Amino acid sequence: MARMRRRSRIERQKAEIGMNSLIDLTFLLLVTFIVTLPALEQGISIMLPQAKTDQLPTKDKKANVVTIDKDSRIFFKDKPITLDELENTLKAMAEKDPDVPVLVRGDERLDYGSVMNVVKVVYKCKVRRMALVTVEK
Repeated sequence: MARMRRRSRIERQKAEIGMNSLIDLTFLLLVTFIVTLPALEQGISIMLPQAKTDQLPTKDKKANVVTIDKDSRIFFKDKPITLDELENTLKAMAEKDPDVPVLVRGDERLDYGSVMNVVKVVYKCKVRRMALVTVEK
């Protein structure tokens, strides 16, 4: 009889998992991803001009992005670069693969000549696939 009572007491005890700490951890991870995702998406902050857009010419290849900010500074893959360095880099890439995609992102506050200087360099390097990036109207 004494053994039966001990067994019934042991069977009644159940293990519980505290859900509060798991919910806190999940919330912390969610907030972290929400805050860091916009920073991962675009490296240089610029205002793109608005226009009707088509699909960008990237297909399976990773696009090479040239960005010109409002102060006419040029960036290639989010790293500062001069026009001469950009020309040398794009020539080397175009010699390996003339279909290498190049996307030119110019701030809408720039004058037309600053963007055209970069476009001329891309054209001079004989890159076949180049696009000017805009945002959808």
